[in-house]
Amino acid sequence: MSFSSPSSGSGRIILAPMEGVLDPLLREILTAVNHYDLCVTEFVRVVDQLLTKKTLLRLCPELLQNGKTRSGTPVRVQLLGQHPQWLAENAVLATEMGSPGIDINFGCPARRVNQSCGGAALLKEPEAIYKILKAVRDALPAGQILSAKVRLGWSSPEECHEIIDAVLKGGADELAIHARTKEDGYKADAIKWEWINTVRPAINIPLIANGEIWNASDAAQCRKTTGCADLMVGRGALQLPNLGAVIARNEAEMSWTTVIGLLLQYAEAALLQPRSDYLASRLKQWLVFLKQQYVEAAELFSIIRTIHDTDAFIAQLHQAKTKWA
Repeated sequence: MSFSSPSSGSGRIILAPMEGVLDPLLREILTAVNHYDLCVTEFVRVVDQLLTKKTLLRLCPELLQNGKTRSGTPVRVQLLGQHPQWLAENAVLATEMGSPGIDINFGCPARRVNQSCGGAALLKEPEAIYKILKAVRDALPAGQILSAKVRLGWSSPEECHEIIDAVLKGGADELAIHARTKEDGYKADAIKWEWINTVRPAINIPLIANGEIWNASDAAQCRKTTGCADLMVGRGALQLPNLGAVIARNEAEMSWTTVIGLLLQYAEAALLQPRSDYLASRLKQWLVFLKQQYVEAAELFSIIRTIHDTDAFIAQLHQAKTKWA
């Protein structure tokens, strides 16, 4: 199997899974205005049963479109859990429904997830990581990609050696490393790209660097420091909605008036969903990220932050579009 390196071209840009943020509607919008080689879904929590097709379709409606967004970006289902058998059975179901491979989450730092022995909690148990990946790999057809997303460790990056060994021995085909420990959380000054470069020579599968990529300059520096061509972007893709295109195609950063259009597009699409009562909270959440890139977003957020009525919220978005047109 070949894998990416800086000398083999520009590398892939992958849109990260962001629990509670990157829902199917937002994936649809961001992949339409960017170059992304792959998206990974928010995680599906697997406990002790086979999930229903309805559950998987709610998380990943792209399964009805051959596992792609309407703009053609592949969408891979991500599973989270601690029981190898049930993760394996649900992985088979997801791929039978159309997911182009399976991703296993070993990196989520959320307390509620870790308390139930999921996500980053498994970084403390490399043997469990190995057993999960081996069970899933053995259950999936040879042609289906199995990827894993990890952090450098729970409390120390020194832990990454055992973690990576477990991933490789478990049979993963790709590995994404978020270059912080669980205890680092999302602290900007805790990013440790250099550790990815340290372990990279021992990894013989595609390696994806993740963490603190907010613009084209960050992407270039991450590639230089890690030695990885393939990048995964997360919060930066919310702060700058065309980040993928800025990195991959050297496009200009998106204008605020265009961003307003994306906010309205999201709102209009959400109104067609069975439940649209979450619309205001989701768009406020997105505006919190946008405030870091656009001063206008801070002004708009101050106007709409106390509005909960959906119609009033959308009316304010239309007024904003007229104001900044």
